[in-house]
Amino acid sequence: MPAPQPDFGGPADIAIVGGGPVGLALACQLLRTTGWRIVLVDAATPARAARDPRAIALSHGSRQLLEQIGAWPVPGSPIEHIHVSQRGRFGHVRLHHDDYGVPALGYVVRYGELCNVLERALAQAAQTAQAAGAGQLRRVFETRIERIEQDPVPRGADVADAGIVHLEGTGHDGQAARFAARLAVQAEGGLFHEQAAHQGRGARTRDYRQTAVIAHVTCSRPQPGWAWERFTEEGPLALLPHEEHGTPGYALVWCCPPEQAARRIALPHAQFAAELGQAFGDRMGQFTLAGKRHAFPLGLNAAPVTVNGRVVAVGNAAQTLHPVAGQGLNLGLRDAFALADSLRGACTPQALQTFAGRHRLDRAVTIGVTDLLPRVFGVTYPLAAHARGASLAALACLPPLRHALARHMMFGMRR
Repeated sequence: MPAPQPDFGGPADIAIVGGGPVGLALACQLLRTTGWRIVLVDAATPARAARDPRAIALSHGSRQLLEQIGAWPVPGSPIEHIHVSQRGRFGHVRLHHDDYGVPALGYVVRYGELCNVLERALAQAAQTAQAAGAGQLRRVFETRIERIEQDPVPRGADVADAGIVHLEGTGHDGQAARFAARLAVQAEGGLFHEQAAHQGRGARTRDYRQTAVIAHVTCSRPQPGWAWERFTEEGPLALLPHEEHGTPGYALVWCCPPEQAARRIALPHAQFAAELGQAFGDRMGQFTLAGKRHAFPLGLNAAPVTVNGRVVAVGNAAQTLHPVAGQGLNLGLRDAFALADSLRGACTPQALQTFAGRHRLDRAVTIGVTDLLPRVFGVTYPLAAHARGASLAALACLPPLRHALARHMMFGMRR
């Protein structure tokens, strides 16, 4: 029997659209640190999210954030070492967790498992808030929000007190769904190829003309705890330690031109594994395909600003990034916690502007790095390859630069 939903008797304080990891983490932190009335609207259900098999990378900094809200541990595989190189060229960088005094640089977890743990943490936070007579949470499932509109603020009115956000959509039964709140958070952005509606509005948009082939693979000479980021002429190839259905192995993210991705998706298992071995090298022996293959077009979609009056975008709704360095979800979680911190004292447009200002540098640097890397390593001229090799060698030889890279991957600009 589902828990009874609270009746706010009027508009909510905050409406969150999207019940993925970013939306769940935001709702949980708001319940822990504020007394706001929250409505969380999700197009899916927790059961559907729990079945999502995608492997995602969480940084050590994200682990720290999740620990704050009781959403850790999440079942997964630790990344203790990272090896970055370009195929067939000199120069490489190695990062080791013990150089930074952390148990792991990051973790590879299943999306569904992360959502499960966050759901439990959110239920606990809602129960604790209710018992304390503080914030309240209303959950709405299988409802897709299609329009978000703001009331105009009357001339002379205090912008902090005037104005309501109206959200309209459709429920699973086809009936209209309407909500009202003082502020709205758009946390449901989808993937790059689903975001055509966001383009043409001043967004920073780039089609990398690459498709990520995702699969679970095993190998004959695994190296536990190691993650590999290898830049090839086609695009980055990443192997992240990951166990699927009890089978140890690696989560593969193979970025390549769309036509190559389509061809590789259709290859027999053995031929796909052989091509992977040719692209990666023989460091880990022979590969075996151990799961289904999926393909996702890659691109950058970054809104020029994340705040518009009483509406704010976080996570993929604010920026969709190239998967190089695995920063997308980690930046989204930092979005959520920075926003919750800015909303501690007030539920106003000014609080949203405070969030945007505090988070601007972290967002800009992370977008810039993940946009630059695939383009720089995609230049095929021999001199460019030599320059990249020299840059990797410099990183390996200059600890301050290497440590700055590692700390940004773990914490962003949060530290």
